[in-house]
Amino acid sequence: MDPVVIPILVAAIVVVFLVAATVRIVPQARRYNIERFGRYRRTLQPGLNFVLPVADRVNTKLDVREQVYSSDPKPVITEDNLVVNIDTVLYYQITDPRAAAYEVADYLHAIDQLTVTTLRNVIGSMDLEGTLTSREEINARLRAVLDDATGKWGIRVNRVEIKAIDPPNTIKEAMEKQMRAERDKRAAILHAEGERQAKILTAEGTKQKDILEAQGTQQAMILRADGESKAVELVFQSVHRNNADAKVLAYKYLETLPHLAQSDNNTFWVIPGELTEAIRTVTGAFGDRSAGTGPPPAAQRADATDADASDKDHVGAPEVEANSTLALDAVAAADEAAKQAAVAVSDAKAEAEAAGEARLPGRPSASDT
Repeated sequence: MDPVVIPILVAAIVVVFLVAATVRIVPQARRYNIERFGRYRRTLQPGLNFVLPVADRVNTKLDVREQVYSSDPKPVITEDNLVVNIDTVLYYQITDPRAAAYEVADYLHAIDQLTVTTLRNVIGSMDLEGTLTSREEINARLRAVLDDATGKWGIRVNRVEIKAIDPPNTIKEAMEKQMRAERDKRAAILHAEGERQAKILTAEGTKQKDILEAQGTQQAMILRADGESKAVELVFQSVHRNNADAKVLAYKYLETLPHLAQSDNNTFWVIPGELTEAIRTVTGAFGDRSAGTGPPPAAQRADATDADASDKDHVGAPEVEANSTLALDAVAAADEAAKQAAVAVSDAKAEAEAAGEARLPGRPSASDT
């Protein structure tokens, strides 16, 4: 090999080494701390940077993005002497790479220990219930203390969160029993309230039902009484308008007598005192009908006179012998009276039907025709 080539190769290697040692390329969101002969010189920014070879060297490489640090559970004693384990989550960001590298040896360990001591100070002034219900207050106090302490380290604490608060198992069981008792209490109260409302609504419904039934009964009685009143008034007006005689009225009176004994609960029934008058009227009507076919009026008057005399002399009916002429005449008179009664009943029915048709609206009465 040519002796000239070797020095050239050595010189080229030295130049390449010097260039490689001089040029430093820093990625984005990274910071490099440069020391010259063991003393901090400067912090390289992202991009292409030049340093003195051999004299300058990179001491620390730091990430300036926001980072998350989750600590292990730490035992903390509350004001009521209960030990609880608390986990925290820390969000921080390096703002001064030089201070983070030279002001504190291990900033993560320092932040962790500072968090524990601050938690013990804060939780020590609260009881268990206050600790479980005051997370926002604990987070705010932690962040204030950590941000103030880590500012000189070139670190900014953005957020501190309590991830979990674990009380002892016995306390958990007691809390579960308490919560179960509270739920049972609320359930019993709600059940009692429901039954109370149900009873109130049932009573209101029963009250409304009774009121409506009473009103319906009242209206029905009023309408029934009104209808009966109007019916009686129509009958009364029809009777007076058609000028019904005593025979028709007597027949209708006798026709209603059988209805007195139709009820199953009646064990006896009373015959009104006007029955004899009605029978006398019907009998008189029958006598008027049979005036031309029966015995002469004189004989009838004589018989009536004899009957009245016999009634005055004797309390019971007179005994008549079977073979006497009076008995034969009485039998013939009874047969003739039966025939006349049948004719009178048919005439009375016809007159009653005529009077009823005259009462119907829209039909002319007998007096009008």
